[in-house]
Amino acid sequence: MKVWLVFFFVVFLASLVYASYKSYRKNRSSDEFMLAGSNIGAILGFLTFSAALFSAFTFMGMPDFFRVHGVGAWIFLGLSDALMVFFLLWFGYSLRRRAAQVGYKGVAGFVQNCFQNKWAGYLVFLSSFLFLIPYVAIQIRGISIFLNAAFPDFLPYWGWSGLLVVLMLVYSEIGGLKAIMYSDAIQGVILLVVIWIIGLTCLKMAGGLEAGTEAVLASNSELLSLPGPKGLFSSPFLIASAIAIVMIPVSQPQFTTRLVVMKDLKSVHKMAYAVGIFAILVILPTAFIGLYGAVTYPESSTADFLSSALLFDQAEAVGALAVVGLFAACLSTTNAQIFALGTELRSLLKGDEKKSMRITQIGILVFSIIVLVFSSVISDELVLLARVSFAGTSMIAPVVLGAVLFQKPPKSLLVISAFALGYFVLSLIGWVPAGFAGLPTDAAMYLILIPTTALVMGIHYFTQKKVHEA
Repeated sequence: MKVWLVFFFVVFLASLVYASYKSYRKNRSSDEFMLAGSNIGAILGFLTFSAALFSAFTFMGMPDFFRVHGVGAWIFLGLSDALMVFFLLWFGYSLRRRAAQVGYKGVAGFVQNCFQNKWAGYLVFLSSFLFLIPYVAIQIRGISIFLNAAFPDFLPYWGWSGLLVVLMLVYSEIGGLKAIMYSDAIQGVILLVVIWIIGLTCLKMAGGLEAGTEAVLASNSELLSLPGPKGLFSSPFLIASAIAIVMIPVSQPQFTTRLVVMKDLKSVHKMAYAVGIFAILVILPTAFIGLYGAVTYPESSTADFLSSALLFDQAEAVGALAVVGLFAACLSTTNAQIFALGTELRSLLKGDEKKSMRITQIGILVFSIIVLVFSSVISDELVLLARVSFAGTSMIAPVVLGAVLFQKPPKSLLVISAFALGYFVLSLIGWVPAGFAGLPTDAAMYLILIPTTALVMGIHYFTQKKVHEA
C-alpha cells in the first residue's frame, strides 16, 4: 500500500502546486485574492460549492451516522439538501442583485452596509467565528482519527493535524480563493469516485442490498425505521435540521461568497442544479458503507469502523486512494472555511488596503491556531457536531435575508437574531435550558424565530410601501 500512497499523494500534491501556480498573480488586487476576480464559471462553481458542502464529515461521518442511527440519515441530509437546491435558485438571484447595488467584500461587510449599522456586521462575524471554528475542527478531527488509527506509528495525532493546518496556510496564502476553488474541484472529483468505489465494494461484502438489509433487520430492525435505535430522528429533529441546512447559503459565508463570485446568474442556476445531482450521488454510497458497518461492525468504535471499512477491507490501491481522498477533502474544507473567516474579517476593515490585507492574513493564522487547539478536544460525533454548526449559524439568517430583501432593512431583525444566537450559544454551554416546550433548542428557537421574522418583515414591507405611495 505504501507505493500506492506515495503515488497518489505525489499526483495530488502536484495538482495543488499546478493550481496554485495558475492562481498566483504577482500584482493582484485584494479582490482578486479574496474573491477570485468574481468571474467563476458554472463547472468550477458547482465543484467548489459541492466540495465545500460535502467534505470529510460526509465521507466519514455519514457512513457512521447510517451505521449507528439508521436510514433516517438519508432524510436528515439527502432531503434537506434537495430543498436547499430550490432555495438556491431564488436566493442566488436576490443576493447578486443586492450585492451589485451596495458592493460585496464579505457577508459581514455586506450586511453592515445594508443596515448602515456596524453591529450588524459584528453580529454576522461573531456567528461565523463561533460556529465555523468547530466545523473546521470537525474536519481535522475526522481525518486525524482515521490516519492515526490507520498508521499509528507514522505520526502522532497532533502531527497529522499540524500538517493539515500548515499546508492550508501555505496554499491559501499563495493562491487565494481561486486556488482554493481549484483544490475544491480536485477534491470533489476524488471524493465522488472514491466513495462510489468503496460504497459498491462494501455493498458487495454485505451480500448485496437485499441480503444486507435482511441481516440488519434480523440484528437491529430499528435501524430501518424512524426515529432509529437511539430515537434521534424525531420529527422536530428532522424539521429543524432541514431548516438549518436550507439556510446554509444564507448563514455560512463560504457558500454565500461563492454565489456572489459566479460570473453571471445563468452560471448560478446551472451550479444549483448540478449540486442537487451531486448531493444524491455522494450521499447514496455512504448508506451502502453504513449498511456494511451495521452488518459487520455493529459494536465497533468510530475509529475502528472507519479504518476497517475505508482502508483495511479495501484493495490496497482503493485504500490508498481513500487516504488521499480524505486528506484532500479535509484540506479543501479547512481552506475554504478559514479563508471565509478571513474574508469576513477583511470586509469589516476600513482604510488602507495593504494594512487591511496584513490584518486579514494575521487573522487567518490566528484562526488556524485556534482550530488546531479546538480539534484536540472535540468529540467523535462528526455529523452531529456539523449539524450544530449549521443550526448555530442559521440563527443570524433573518439579518442576512433582511439585507437581501429590503433597501432599508428593519433594525429589529438585529435584535431578533442576536437573541436567538445568544440563547443557542448559552444552551450549548449549559447556562440556559437546552430546549423547551418538549423541543430541542434549535427547533424551539425556529418556532419563535420564523414567525417573528415573518411578522417583522411583513409589517416593514407594508409600512415602506405606504411611505412610497404617499
